[in-house]
Amino acid sequence: MVETNQVSESEMLCITQQSSDMEESSDLYDIYETDTHPSCVNHQQSLEDPENVECLRRKIKYYFMNPCEKYHARGRKPWKLILQIIKIAIITIQLVSFGLSNQMVVTFKEENLMTFKHLFLKDYVDGRMGTYAVYRQADVYEHIDYIIEQYGLLHNITVGNHEYEKNGTVFSPLLMCQEFYENSTVYPENDTFDIDAHVETECLKVYPMQQPSSRPHLDLHFKTMLSVKITFVLKAINLQTVRYRELPDCYDFRIMITFNNQVHSGRIKVDLENDVEINECRDWKVTGASPRKIYLTVLFDCLIIITCITSSTLCTRSVLNGIKLQFEYTHFCKIRSGKEVPLSEKLEFLNGWYILIIVSDTLTIIGSILKIDIQTKVLTSYDVCSIFLGTGTMFVWIGVVRYMGYFRKYNFRTLNTVSECLFSLINGDDMFPTFKNMSQKSSLVWIFSRVYLYTFVSLFIYMILSLFITLITDTYDTIKQQQQSGTPTSELQRFLSECKDLPNSGVYRLDNSNNCFFNCCIPRCRKHQDMSTSEA
Repeated sequence: MVETNQVSESEMLCITQQSSDMEESSDLYDIYETDTHPSCVNHQQSLEDPENVECLRRKIKYYFMNPCEKYHARGRKPWKLILQIIKIAIITIQLVSFGLSNQMVVTFKEENLMTFKHLFLKDYVDGRMGTYAVYRQADVYEHIDYIIEQYGLLHNITVGNHEYEKNGTVFSPLLMCQEFYENSTVYPENDTFDIDAHVETECLKVYPMQQPSSRPHLDLHFKTMLSVKITFVLKAINLQTVRYRELPDCYDFRIMITFNNQVHSGRIKVDLENDVEINECRDWKVTGASPRKIYLTVLFDCLIIITCITSSTLCTRSVLNGIKLQFEYTHFCKIRSGKEVPLSEKLEFLNGWYILIIVSDTLTIIGSILKIDIQTKVLTSYDVCSIFLGTGTMFVWIGVVRYMGYFRKYNFRTLNTVSECLFSLINGDDMFPTFKNMSQKSSLVWIFSRVYLYTFVSLFIYMILSLFITLITDTYDTIKQQQQSGTPTSELQRFLSECKDLPNSGVYRLDNSNNCFFNCCIPRCRKHQDMSTSEA
């Protein structure tokens, strides 16, 4: 004979089945599904049971706890928080390392631009105040001849490893084009003119090492001339990366020198622009240097990819658990009161911080893969990789800020701090120089920087003050309403307010002493056994 207050073997089997299901989730109790265990409970009757309602209330309350409260409730380590702290450290190290490597690329571009100005612009001086310009016809011809002469003597004058571009076995020529109004005459002395708005372009080619006597000559139409553009391509290899145990890249510099006469004021402005294309070197060999650093860097990037995949998996599981719990709460409210749960309460189960972390992990994974390809010289997409890694790191730091609100020591929401921060944001210092100095050569970087800065200006300068006022007034109204009524503002908060169990009360633990577990599971198993006995 078995005593009535003891648990039978079938009851323990049912409890073990549900215990194994509940232990699979680290954030909340799993939802009891009638499709999985149809022999344990009738779903509709279980929802009406006060003990089961209390279990649902505790599950939802546990879901909304912060990591510290969850640790006190179940004694489980906050693995996602620990993983985010580790991830933010290694991702920041990765970004700094890639930034230092990318700095060599930027330095090489900038110094080559300065070199080309000294090589091809006559009498160019560093730190020149004002615009580089010419004012006489003879000066224009002299400067053009100087550029062509320097281009032909490149091998003898440059101290770098610059070379001409080759198409097969033939060097690519220098191209000089003049743009002017076609069939137009201008007579300022008579205050008359005859302008054809159609712009004609006249070009000629000059090959490297071509004798001056055989070079073609271009007559300039100064009165109707709009511009003269001289373009050519030079190639170089960035050898400074060898010192840092990195493989060099091969560069194509497309140089354009423009004599701008669109104003027709007698002042022709001269400007040198440089479009850079980074390519993988076709054939390379490095001796006397160990590739160990490259291998360690690739291994470190692989570690970051694995960490981000793990973080994204944990956050995705938490989001899915929240959605399942939202469905259970919605079904409970529909059965109990016949009312639909408002969308605002449904969205409370969808944790936006987890979604932000998933997005940051995805961006970091893509950026890390691109970085590995750059390190192994499969790709040279430095700009794209910088955007992915930079945006991913920014989102990671924003995601970690969420956890700071759980600790009073690091909670910065004070009136003094917020006021100083908002004042500095709405001040908008150095915005005009930032927009003015943005490079327009790389369309991807230019578009990204424009979108980023416009978004920043729109959100933090034009909206932050209104948002600050809205938060103050909304918080005031909410607190005032709670003080007047003494009750929470939403049905979900009213539902959770009935649960008075503290996180360290022990009722949230998944062990044999869990009151909610035994009070919910054992009566349902016994009820099922009674139904089976009566049917027999």
